[in-house]
Amino acid sequence: MPVVCPTILAKDAQEYHGQMEKIAGFAERIQIDLTDGDFAPARTVRPDDAWWPVGLKADFHLMYRDPHKAADVILHHRPHMIIIHAESSGDFVSFAEKLRRTGVKVGVALLASTPVTTILPALDKIDHVLVFSGELGHYGGHANLDLLNKVGELKRHRPQLEVGWDGGVNDRNISRLAFGGVDVFNVGGFIQNAENPEKAYSILSRIAQETGTT
Repeated sequence: MPVVCPTILAKDAQEYHGQMEKIAGFAERIQIDLTDGDFAPARTVRPDDAWWPVGLKADFHLMYRDPHKAADVILHHRPHMIIIHAESSGDFVSFAEKLRRTGVKVGVALLASTPVTTILPALDKIDHVLVFSGELGHYGGHANLDLLNKVGELKRHRPQLEVGWDGGVNDRNISRLAFGGVDVFNVGGFIQNAENPEKAYSILSRIAQETGTT
């Protein structure tokens, strides 16, 4: 079933707590976005300062030039998944093997300009591919629906691969994204900036599930 995954993107501990408080009562799975101020120009809280309520599945999206030290810190928190960018540096194979040994899922994010072919040689080591249509380090990205071609290409290579989407998800485009094969919808501003975040989450979940079962 499609999953709506609210995101946390906070520059300091106070903002982090406020965003987490908005979604903790209804979300089942969340994505915590961390940036380094280099790969993504904005800087968020550090990996050491990340936390989440007991009972929630937490995915970490590392928008880091070199994500491997940050991933080592996050592994101590025992997250559901760590997502690094295909465009980042370091040895991906050793990263994937380390996560596998600890029972943490392996995710890879693709910027809009990065083709699927970049990760095909390692696709058997990847649990989740995040198609990124947003603006690194900021809420309110644009959902470039042309990138659904990547979703289709990934599914042709591995039909059971979990594919996520990050950037501009709202109640006007989520059905198109779900119909296009997206499994996980990482949603920032539409939920965090809503007058009623729980209602916004429920609306997206209902549309995605209805589309995903047709």
